[in-house]
Amino acid sequence: MKRGKRYQEVSKLVDRTKLYDASEAIELVEKVSKAKFDETVEAHIKLGVDSRHADQQVRGAVVLPHGTGKSVRVLVFAKGDKQKEAEQAGADFVGAEDLIPKIQNDGWLDFDVVVATPDMMAVVGRLGRVLGPKGLMPNPKAGTVTMDIAKAVEDIKAGKIEYRLDKSNIIHVPIGKVSFGKEKLSDNFHTLMNEIIKARPSAAKGQYLRSVAITTTMGPGIKINQNKLAE
Repeated sequence: MKRGKRYQEVSKLVDRTKLYDASEAIELVEKVSKAKFDETVEAHIKLGVDSRHADQQVRGAVVLPHGTGKSVRVLVFAKGDKQKEAEQAGADFVGAEDLIPKIQNDGWLDFDVVVATPDMMAVVGRLGRVLGPKGLMPNPKAGTVTMDIAKAVEDIKAGKIEYRLDKSNIIHVPIGKVSFGKEKLSDNFHTLMNEIIKARPSAAKGQYLRSVAITTTMGPGIKINQNKLAE
C-alpha cells in the first residue's frame, strides 16, 4: 500500500526494529500525530491463545479512568421500572419489542452499545443476525446483560470499553485521544493491560503477551516491550 507524504515523514520518527517502553511509546504517539483532527490512540494486543477454543477465549470490559474521548450512544432493552432506570442513568434509547422491527426491517443502527436485562435476551436474540456481526450483542461477560441497568449505562458513559479477540487472536481497542496527553493515555493503557493480563485463561500455554503496539488513527504502529508489561 502506498502511503502519503505525511505518513512517510512521521514514520521516520519510529524505529521499527525497537521495542519501546510503554512511557516512551506514549510520548512518541504525540510526536507522530500530525492530522488536522484529534486522532484516536488505539492499542493492538496479540495474545498466545487460540480463540477457536472456548477455554481460551479472552473477553471482558474495563472502565478507562479517563474515558475514550468519544461520545457513546447507549441502547437499552428493558421493561417497566428498568426503562425508567435506564433513562435516568443517561441511556440514549430505551425500549423493548417495539425496537425489533426498527432495527430488523428499517436498518436502524444509530447506537454504539446495547445493554439488556436478562429477561429481554429472548427478544434481543431475534436480532442476532444483525447485531452479532457488528459486535453489538449484549453479553454477560462484558456487563451488558444485567439487572443493574443504571450502573451499566453510567459505566459505559464514563468510558467503559469492551475487549475481545478477533480471528487472529488480537485485541483492538481505543485508549483515548492524542489530546489527552501522556499521563492520561498512560493511565488508560496500563488499566487496560492490567485487565487483559488478569484475564489470562488457565488453558493458555507459553507466552501470553505475544506483541503489543499502539498507534494513532493515521499514524504508524509503535511496538511496546510486552515482557516488561507482564512483570
